[in-house]
Amino acid sequence: MQSFSLESIEEKLKKVKLLVIGDCILDRYFVGEVNRISPEAPVPIFELKEIYFSLGGAANVAANLRGLNVKVELMGIIGKDEHGKILKDLAQKAGIGIKGILEDNFRPTTIKTRVIAHSQQLLRIDKEERKPINKSLKKKFQEIYE
Repeated sequence: MQSFSLESIEEKLKKVKLLVIGDCILDRYFVGEVNRISPEAPVPIFELKEIYFSLGGAANVAANLRGLNVKVELMGIIGKDEHGKILKDLAQKAGIGIKGILEDNFRPTTIKTRVIAHSQQLLRIDKEERKPINKSLKKKFQEIYE
């Protein structure tokens, strides 16, 4: 059986270059507190304290690979919107290549919002377009990586 040191594995990972293809998702977190119930309906009143974003879906996979010093290029679709800009910015800051991220004028960036209070997720709100991508975007993907 061959043995490996952590250092030798890390050195080998630095030489690896991967293309991650998939759903580029922006995860958004609303963090706050629930300390009372609404008088209008029997629902908790959420008091928002903080909002933050992280990479989700294929973008999260790419970020985890970057954490292992793997060179990563991300390929997927985002909307031409503010959330798409945030996702691209987070990916660039993580050292992920973004030339394979294409913007679609006709769909929003997929965003999953988690509402969290007292370390518990209360609710998840999804905003996404589930229709297949159009032919022109498929063609652009092929042109980028041929």
